Amino acid sequence: MSFPDRIVRTIELGHPPATVWAAVTTAEGLASWFGHHADIDLRPGGTARIAWDDGARHDLRVERVEEPTAFAFTWQIHGMPEDDPRRTYVEFTLEPAGDPAGTSTQLTVTETGFAQFPADDHAVAYPDHVTGWERELGELAAHLAAA
Repeated sequence: MSFPDRIVRTIELGHPPATVWAAVTTAEGLASWFGHHADIDLRPGGTARIAWDDGARHDLRVERVEEPTAFAFTWQIHGMPEDDPRRTYVEFTLEPAGDPAGTSTQLTVTETGFAQFPADDHAVAYPDHVTGWERELGELAAHLAAA
């Protein structure tokens, strides 16, 4: 039996790619919509940490940095043992959207790697990440709109 392995979400943001890039690749940007606190070493092989005020955290490994069009990281599925080597791969791609002045950005988030998990873990993680990306991208759009 095969499981869905990929989540893809696309959103158009009324901000230029440089603004969206800063929101998804800097500690300040990530902390404003993806968590409450963030640290990032923005280079392939670098590490990042997203943390929330309730003590929850995600440790990330930066995999790809191609400013201003692509940023990717891997992370563990929440609830898996810390020494479990399985991770999912999350990639943000940014493209100028719509207007010729370049004031909007099409942001696509793709997360892959869910098929490597056992059925019980997949049944929890996959739908959690589907709704999670919808929520998080909504928070990103709200953060950028308020800026």
